Order: sequence, then structure tokens, then C-alpha cells
Amino acid sequence: MRVVIVFLLSALLPLSCSHGQDPFAWLYGPQSQRFGSLQADTTGGCPDECDCPPSFPVAMYCDGRGLTVMPTIPSRVKYLYLQNNAITAVSDSALVNATNLEWLMMHHNQLTSDAIGKKAFMQLQGLERLYLQHNNLTTFPSNLPRTLAPLVNSFEGMDNLTILYLHDNAVTDMGTSLKALKSLTLLDISSNKLTKVPEALPENLHQLYLESNSIDSLPEGFFSRFTQLQYVRMAHNQLTDKGIPANTFNVTGLVELDLSYNKLERIPPVSTTLQHLYMQANQIKEFTLGSFCSVMDVTNFSKLRTLRLDGNEITRQDIPTESTLCLRLASSIEV
Repeated sequence: MRVVIVFLLSALLPLSCSHGQDPFAWLYGPQSQRFGSLQADTTGGCPDECDCPPSFPVAMYCDGRGLTVMPTIPSRVKYLYLQNNAITAVSDSALVNATNLEWLMMHHNQLTSDAIGKKAFMQLQGLERLYLQHNNLTTFPSNLPRTLAPLVNSFEGMDNLTILYLHDNAVTDMGTSLKALKSLTLLDISSNKLTKVPEALPENLHQLYLESNSIDSLPEGFFSRFTQLQYVRMAHNQLTDKGIPANTFNVTGLVELDLSYNKLERIPPVSTTLQHLYMQANQIKEFTLGSFCSVMDVTNFSKLRTLRLDGNEITRQDIPTESTLCLRLASSIEV
């Protein structure tokens, strides 16, 4: 049952929160009493600057306390809230006792890559969710050499990690550092300084957010490796027609594809199973019906429900009349 709960939460998070909101506000304060039935070892003190509610003994709330250094963490803690502070460093020993951590929230701090120990996260073998967005990171994970072995070794044993938020940092290259995260289903690395997509990503991803980077191309057959991928967001990049190989997005399983605010001049071919396509604010000059339907009959048509093409170089008069047969499920086409 625990695995099912984690999956449901990871599926719901993108629908219920944005980058400017804290996705765990519902756990704070008196509301945490809903977990009062949880049992845990309550040995070990609670740092003066944090709260450890008796009704939720596996959580430690240190968020928004003006902290500049890491507090002492009792071994019983599974959910650690350190967001909205001014913490600048995580030493190798800072999490040495936190071997039971499942969720670690360190977003909205002042972490820098060279101030995080190379072994800081290695002992967190049960970690499921790691939030590092809105920091000052330039490499991933922080303060690790950009060589394969140390990057991979830093995630050895973290097979349970399902959600990773790294958006709003300054990461330029992730190398193959994520390959070891076999259970990762949601990866958000938007609003960084990436010029290409990471070379090696876990193949079980359901949601991949890459918007607001400087990516101008995609590798051949990139998305065909991800059989469970449903949501891809690549808005606000530098994608051009030349940088997208044929049929890159024509893969079954995709539910939502966001390519808005790029430099595309044509609508790329997409799978008939796609339901939501966002291509506003590109440089599209023609409506290519073949991008949606190669064959049109009673059983062959696009499942597309949302299509946005506004902010391009086409008008409603450019949409062929036979589009009603191909796009029969689309409630509206915005141009």
C-alpha cells in the first residue's frame, strides 16, 4: 500500500502546485495531526530552532526559521522540512544520523554547489523525494566532479527516489548523474541553464519538465526509450525544426506536450494518442494536418482535445475543413 500512496502523490503534485507555491503546506501546523496514528521511535531530542510534534513524531519542521546552518537531525525523522531558510552548505556529516529520511525539503535556501559535501546524500538509502529548487546550484548533484563514477556513486542505494525538483538553479550539465535513480517518475529541471537534454535519464519517468532552458535540439529517438512518459514540457527553449529529428514526438503514451515559446516553423508529427498540445508563440507558418493524422476514417483519428497555435503566423482560414474529421475530439483550436 505504501508504494501506491507514493505513486498517487507523485501524480497529483503537478496538478496542485506551481513553482511559486509550497506543495507541502497541507502538512504543516495542526493539519499534521491527521498523521497522529503514525508510530515512531521518539528517542532523540528536537533542536530548539525546530518543531517535532508529538502527534507526528517522524517529522521535523525547521522551515522559515532563518537558519543558516543545518540543525542536528534525530535518526527517527522521515520527513525533514528545511525550506525557506538561508542555509548555504550541507557537509558530509550533516545528514549522517538521518538514515531514515524519506522526504527532504531544502528548496528556497542559498545552497551552492561547492558547499555540499561529496558524500552528503550517500547514506540516505530510503530517500523518496528531494527538493532543491530555488537555490544557487550550478552542477548536479552539488559539489561533485563532473566525472561519471562520483556522480553515479552519489546515488548508490537511492532506489526509492520517485520525485526530484531541481528547477530555478543554474545547472548547465547533468551528465549521466540521474541514471542510477531507477524509481524516478517525476523530474523537474526547468529554469536552469541547460543547452541540451540530459544524456541518460531513468526510463521509468512519467513526467519530465525542461522548460525555460536553452535547449535547441533533441537526440534521435530520445523519447522512444521512455515507455511510461506521459507529460513533457519544453516551453521557453530554443527548439527549431532542424533540431528535432523526424517523429521525435510521435510516440504512444504521451498525454501532454508543451512546445510553446520556441522557434518552430512547422507542427511536428505527434501520436494520435496525444490529448493536449501547446505550440503557441512559435513561428509556425502553415497548418499541417498530416502532423496529427496520416490516415482518417471511422477508427483512425487524433485523440487531441486541446490544441493551441495562437501567437504564430497562421490564421483560422489556414485550417483545412477536413480537420474536423481528424481532430474530431478537439473542443477548440486556438489560433
